Amino acid sequence: MAGIVVVFDFDHTIIDCDSDDWVFDQFGVTKLFNQLLSTMSWNTSVDMVMKEIHSQGGTVEEMVEGLKRVPLHPQMITAIKSAHSLGCDLRIVSDANVFFIETILKHYDLLEYFSEIITNPNCVDEQGRFRVLSYNDFAFSDPHMCSLACPPNMCKGKIIERMRDSLAFDEGKKQIIYIGDGKGDFCPSLKMRQGDYVMPRKNYPVWKLICNSLPHIKAEIHEWSSGDDFIGKLLDLINKINVISGDEEMANHIAAKSVLQSPIVTCNHQVVLPHPQALPC
Repeated sequence: MAGIVVVFDFDHTIIDCDSDDWVFDQFGVTKLFNQLLSTMSWNTSVDMVMKEIHSQGGTVEEMVEGLKRVPLHPQMITAIKSAHSLGCDLRIVSDANVFFIETILKHYDLLEYFSEIITNPNCVDEQGRFRVLSYNDFAFSDPHMCSLACPPNMCKGKIIERMRDSLAFDEGKKQIIYIGDGKGDFCPSLKMRQGDYVMPRKNYPVWKLICNSLPHIKAEIHEWSSGDDFIGKLLDLINKINVISGDEEMANHIAAKSVLQSPIVTCNHQVVLPHPQALPC
């Protein structure tokens, strides 16, 4: 089949909540987090709140139990397994953190389906505190200097560029399906090329940004609202790519499960066609 790489955001995309907010609600520190956000970045605020949770006696084990209750749509689980079974290379690019993502995916038996998870790293410091570090500090020596909506700790657009230039993409022509919901997913959407596909979650920030920037989006846009419609749309895209690439056997196999749809995004009501262990600090 064609070389298809499916890149997922995590919060409000694979799962139906924000994993940071979920943990903060569990420990009753949401108010503190919101106060910190007024003076510092999201990622730095998360790390500060983790220190507060530790000072109040909260444990990593309690976090794990809370993360196991994070909601994940059953059809999203099926979509991930189906795309993997069809030979797609599944990856995650997220501004969450390694520990939260891996804990949740392991609980739902999904971790093995992803070849790469790019996100903020974790560690446990000398005081035994769970820490959330910055991906950009970990992966690069210089700030990413992106002028779009990217947070200071991560530019997903630059990550996609590096991913496309990696050895995996040297094996042949690869097409990317990028799936996300937040402002940070706008930059990588702009990096998608003709022949790629972007799947913004409807009525979420990235969808609104894309609707206001349609002339700048080179990829086909396929919006989705929930796990109920996501699975069909994702399989349709995989089917379409295989039809275009001439893999008729695979396309027929997928078509038996799904009906091919036209690329469409509706903006402003108008139709527009084309239990992991944290490492020591």
